[in-house]
Amino acid sequence: MKPSALRFALLFSVLLNLGVVAAIVVDAVRAPVAQALPDYLALRADQRVRWQAAEGPFLAQFSAASRRLEAHRTGLIRAIFADTVDPAAIEAERAQIAELQQAQQRLMIEQLLAERAMLDPAQRERLAHLLIDQPGVPSALETLHRP
Repeated sequence: MKPSALRFALLFSVLLNLGVVAAIVVDAVRAPVAQALPDYLALRADQRVRWQAAEGPFLAQFSAASRRLEAHRTGLIRAIFADTVDPAAIEAERAQIAELQQAQQRLMIEQLLAERAMLDPAQRERLAHLLIDQPGVPSALETLHRP
């Protein structure tokens, strides 16, 4: 495979992953959805207090991680399209993105486990179905390459 094809494949992969993460972030921080979820799950008053206490720090951490991901995504694109291609710089940005994506994924899993612990079985079932039924979102790269 040619180096330019490898760079394009790497860029496509990174942008696809970032598109998925961005979609999750957008859904997580939308105020109406965040406020509607406790209603959808029919949380009791004590559950709402615990939910809100866990949600604020999670959203702050997730948002900060998303900003770091975006900074490295920009660095990766600049490295790929620089006048002189530096494979080491490209790899360094890719590695940082992969590490941040893993950390963000762990953060999401920890949050879902914390939420699970707050819910009764029927509420857990509703939340699981809601998450499973979320539609897939095309990445920015896919959107840009549509005819």
